[in-house]
Amino acid sequence: MMDWWRDPASGARRWLEHRMRERITTRGILFLAAALLVGGAGFASGNNLLFLLLAAMMSVLVVSSFLSRLGLAGLELEIRLPEHVCARQSVPARLVLRNVKKRMPSFSIRLSGADPEVFPADLYFPVIPGGAAVETTVEARFPRRGLHAEDSFVFSTTFPFGFAERRARVTMRQDLLVYPSLEPQPGFELLLAEVSGDAEALFRGLGHDFYRIRPYIPFESARHVDWRATAKTGELQVREFAREQEHLITLVLDLEVPPGQDEWFERALECCAWLAWRFAARGARIRFRSQHWETLVPVENDVYAILKYLALVEPRRRAAALRPLDEPTVAVVFSASPARLEEHGWVDARIVAPGHWAVAGAARS
Repeated sequence: MMDWWRDPASGARRWLEHRMRERITTRGILFLAAALLVGGAGFASGNNLLFLLLAAMMSVLVVSSFLSRLGLAGLELEIRLPEHVCARQSVPARLVLRNVKKRMPSFSIRLSGADPEVFPADLYFPVIPGGAAVETTVEARFPRRGLHAEDSFVFSTTFPFGFAERRARVTMRQDLLVYPSLEPQPGFELLLAEVSGDAEALFRGLGHDFYRIRPYIPFESARHVDWRATAKTGELQVREFAREQEHLITLVLDLEVPPGQDEWFERALECCAWLAWRFAARGARIRFRSQHWETLVPVENDVYAILKYLALVEPRRRAAALRPLDEPTVAVVFSASPARLEEHGWVDARIVAPGHWAVAGAARS
C-alpha cells in the first residue's frame, strides 16, 4: 500500500475510488440540475404542478438507484488460471460469471480488473439471465513474482437510465504463486553459452557425441585412434567424445544482499530461474543451493520446485557463507559480495556479481 502522506491528493483519490460505490455520470448531473431548476421554479411560483414534476423526477432517481443495486446483487465470479504462471508473461484466465438470482436478470454489466496491470480487459455483458452463467477468456499478466492472494475485479453498471454508475468489488480469494520471469534479458544468452561451453569442456570423455581430436595418451585404448589425423601429424591422435552422463550444473544464489542492491538481486534471481529452466529442458542435472535450501533436479525434485522457491525467497542483510562441494560440476554463483567467495573456495566458479551484465554488454559491443 502506498504511503498516503507522501502524496495526499493521490492517496485521497484512491481512497475515494475504493470507498465510493456510486459515481454520478454527466447525464445524471444534467438531470439533477434540471430537478433543481424545477424545484426552484416551484418554490418561487408556488405551482403545484411543478412540485408534482419534481416528485416524479426524484422518484426516477430512487428507482434508478434501486434497479442498479439489484442488478449487481447476486453476481459471482470464478477465476480459473493455469497451474504454472510466470511474471510478466500473458496467460489465459478463464472467467465464469454467474447470476445466482433465480428469475431476475442483470442488465448492462461491465467487468474490469481493479489493477489494470494484472487484468487489462474491460468486458461488457448486455444481459445475464437469472440462474445462468457466462464464460469468457481474458489475458492476465502479473508484473511481479510472489504470492498473489487479493487481486480483484470491479462490477459496474449504469442501468437503467445512466444517471449514475454503481460499482461492486469482487476479490479473488484463491492464492496464486507467480514464478519469476522466464524471459531472457540482455546478457542471459551469453551467460548460458559460456556455462554450456564450460560444461562441455569439463564433461568430456568416451561417449557418442564427438568433442575433439587430441594426442594419444599412453596405455589408452587404440580403438579411438584417428588414423587420418595421425597420418597428417605424424603422431598418434585420438577422437574424444562427450561423456554419456548428463552434465551437472550447480546454481548458487547468495541471499546476503547489501543495501542498494535489491534491484540487482531481482535480476540475478530471474537469471538463475531462467538458467535452471533452460538446462532442465536440455536434460542436464541441476544442483540448486542457497543458505536455506538445496535440491538436485531431476533426482530429488523437478525444476518447478526451484521456481517455487525463487518465487518466494527474499534477500537478507546477513547470511551464512556457502562452501563448494567436492564433485565435478560447473558452478554459477550469484552473489552481491564476490570478495568473500574466493575466501571460501569458489575459485573455479563463474561468479555473477553487480555490474556483470554491464561489463558483458560492453565487451560484446
